[in-house]
Amino acid sequence: MTLGRPRRRLVGLVVAAVAAAALAGCGAQDGAVPAAAGAPSSAAARSALPSGHVHGIGRDPADGTLYLATHEGLFRRASSAWQRVGPVIDLMGFAVAGPGRFLASGHPGIGVDLPQPVGLIESRDGGQSWTVRSRGGASDFHTLTSWAKGVIGFDGRLRSTSDGASWRELSLDAEPRSVASSPDGAAVLATTAEGLRLSTDHGASWRTAGSSPLLLLVAWADARTAVGVTPEGQVALSTDAAKSWTSGAATVADAPHALTATRRPDGTLEILVVSSAGIEQSLDSGASFTLLPAS
Repeated sequence: MTLGRPRRRLVGLVVAAVAAAALAGCGAQDGAVPAAAGAPSSAAARSALPSGHVHGIGRDPADGTLYLATHEGLFRRASSAWQRVGPVIDLMGFAVAGPGRFLASGHPGIGVDLPQPVGLIESRDGGQSWTVRSRGGASDFHTLTSWAKGVIGFDGRLRSTSDGASWRELSLDAEPRSVASSPDGAAVLATTAEGLRLSTDHGASWRTAGSSPLLLLVAWADARTAVGVTPEGQVALSTDAAKSWTSGAATVADAPHALTATRRPDGTLEILVVSSAGIEQSLDSGASFTLLPAS
């Protein structure tokens, strides 16, 4: 799928608008979450989500539990209901780094003993507690991705770390809306208003990624399977490590808020997209979507 200049410009504006909306959702004054943030917003109630601002979604490989990183903290889906996990933190960036191990960034809620912004924080108990790894008080990473030997995040500048403590700046020709690393770290994708970018050297250099449509969000299911969603909600799939892409027939309800893709134990590709309608699930490589039940 190839986009002409007028079309690319239009979609670029949509990408910018959605990114601006995400920034607006950072929190209250100084980014702090109100003390009463535990109550779902009216928008959240209508969409069967625990929050009107969902910034990340992922499954814990330890047991397959589904988690949402939101303006009101981390929630897990248990018995088809959402339960808050841990302290109230406006989790802007979120990445599942391993079984029970999560990385995140954002802003602490009122009374939460974390710096403002929190920098890079880590949980090794499924989100029950968080520890500052680095850049506390300095960075609010709005997108994060990780692999066994590194982390890349964007806090106004694209940065990477191999030890969670010391960071170096990376050079990218356009601002990333989302970044995603393959599980083995061999490839990193970044969605931008100028097109999808691919790095095969942990972010040191970037090039245009194959024949991809203009994507808003991107995720990896395995070392060769990448999934993206356009600003209009159409899913694109690559099965050759982002060299080529095909677009699915189905679209989600509206501009996507968050995306994850995983391989189930039976080999089925699961795609989960958060939209204003709720969590939309595909088990047929994006050919169709159904809403996960609210309860």
